[in-house]
Amino acid sequence: MSKVVEKIKVLLELVKFEHSIFALPYAYIGALYGARVLADHGLGWRIPLDYGRWVSVDIADPLSASTPTWHALAWITVAMVGARSFAFVVNRAADREIDARNPRTAGRAIPAGLIKAWELWIFSGVVLAIFLFAVWQLHPITRWLWPIVLTAFVVYPYTKRFTPLCHYWLGICLGLAPIGAWVAVGAPVTHPAPWVLGLAVALWTAGFDIIYATQDVECDVRDGVHSMPADIGVTSALRQTRVTHVMTVALLIIGGYLAGAGWPWYVGVTIAAVLLGYENLIVKPEDLSRVNAAFFTVNGMIAVIVFTGALLDRLLA
Repeated sequence: MSKVVEKIKVLLELVKFEHSIFALPYAYIGALYGARVLADHGLGWRIPLDYGRWVSVDIADPLSASTPTWHALAWITVAMVGARSFAFVVNRAADREIDARNPRTAGRAIPAGLIKAWELWIFSGVVLAIFLFAVWQLHPITRWLWPIVLTAFVVYPYTKRFTPLCHYWLGICLGLAPIGAWVAVGAPVTHPAPWVLGLAVALWTAGFDIIYATQDVECDVRDGVHSMPADIGVTSALRQTRVTHVMTVALLIIGGYLAGAGWPWYVGVTIAAVLLGYENLIVKPEDLSRVNAAFFTVNGMIAVIVFTGALLDRLLA
């Protein structure tokens, strides 16, 4: 039993479960505002009966803002965790040789030999099955769209072999979170709000991933691995991060406007903007000692704060 527990610990460390904090809040934001748009489009109590699984409506006031059901939020959570766990397994497996040559990553489970290949693939099959089962509990449109998500995840680890734009591909992967949750509650995929919010998340992610990549410049240059810091230099790469984060704030404002957000949303975005400014101030080309604080701590706070603004907006609506 102790060996099983130890193996589970290794697998949880492998998929970095705590990194769900980056994308999951934005999925909830997509669900919250997607449900609201359903009401704003006049669907109200005329929503087909099966929508009751994903969206709750105030029957006494059918034009009031609707909310995603606990059923929908629970399965969105399971789908998100399952999908990103699968993505991490694929990423770690694809990067095993690169990780083994990098002192910072050589101790990871796969290059260190802490997990066997068959154990890894069984685990990947389990989390993939969990993701697909969760998808089938959500709005039927997700049953057609899930291959897009998995394709983006499987392709990502190979992009760094060819282009420094790999950071932006990772951004696309996380940017699918608000879009996926939006359609998961039955909101119209043609509405611009989830796409603008998804683009905001994509640029935010690309920016902090560039910061993260500054740790591995020497190894990336040596091994021919592409990243913005390795290809164009740390100074230019960090300047690019500042640009993407300014664009992130602008897109969050526009996305909130398109989704009909109220003042709590903009308060949350304002606080996030201050934190993004702080994140970019503490990481400098001549001082990379605070990269981990900028990458995980600050960005985790940003995701939670933006979600809190959205939640308060919907509660006070």
